[in-house]
Amino acid sequence: MVRAESWFPIRRRRLRTEILLVLGLSLGASAVYSVVSLLAKATSGTALADQTATINGSLSDRPWLDLTYQLLAIGFDLVPVALVLYLLAISGGNPFRRIGFDLTRPGQDLGRGALLVLVVGVPGIVLYVVWRLLGFSAAVVAAPLDGQWYTVPVLVLAALRAALQEEVIVVGYLFTRLRQLGWRKWQIIVGAAVLRGSYHLYQGPGPFVGNVAMGVIFGWCYWRWGRVMPLVVAHWIIDIISFVGYPLALGLAPALFG
Repeated sequence: MVRAESWFPIRRRRLRTEILLVLGLSLGASAVYSVVSLLAKATSGTALADQTATINGSLSDRPWLDLTYQLLAIGFDLVPVALVLYLLAISGGNPFRRIGFDLTRPGQDLGRGALLVLVVGVPGIVLYVVWRLLGFSAAVVAAPLDGQWYTVPVLVLAALRAALQEEVIVVGYLFTRLRQLGWRKWQIIVGAAVLRGSYHLYQGPGPFVGNVAMGVIFGWCYWRWGRVMPLVVAHWIIDIISFVGYPLALGLAPALFG
């Protein structure tokens, strides 16, 4: 039998190991690849402002196969989200209620999500333009998918995937575990925000700063509200505007300026 006084160090080690494994299977791995991608861009001999960062690219030149790959990628990317909910469940309590990832307050969650879109999303677009002008960001191609019948639905699902991954794992799960490890409020908020920025580094240092700022705002709101659902709503809307708005703008451009 393990004595009570020796249980806490063991539990802390297990929590740290669990966090590392979860991040290694999800956004922590994305952060490592992002750093390498930024290094590749910085050492390519081409100015960062003249390079591109592609999101939601086509995975095959055959439409049926592209759709299959897209849906498989979205589905498998959501497995770590299910994993952290499972880990929270076996550690005690209802994981959905624990992090506020449920439909018990739809009106309030939608209202708060819309507010975050205005506070974070609109300034984010302005900041992106500023970073591009200053040369601190690559040109982000948000949706280079060909204009197939499934393009918009897949982009909406991709936006949901990103919202669930980032808000459930980086906020709901990570905040819970770091709090159990004894981290203080602003250590958790800033630490999670830096992680959020790090897996966006492939876009350049400008978007890194912007996403850290977004992470601080989202983290503070989660700490205050105790619900991850408004963050998911806001993130989903912001990414839908970014992903779906891109091909629609390209389609309208010839008619407006041609």
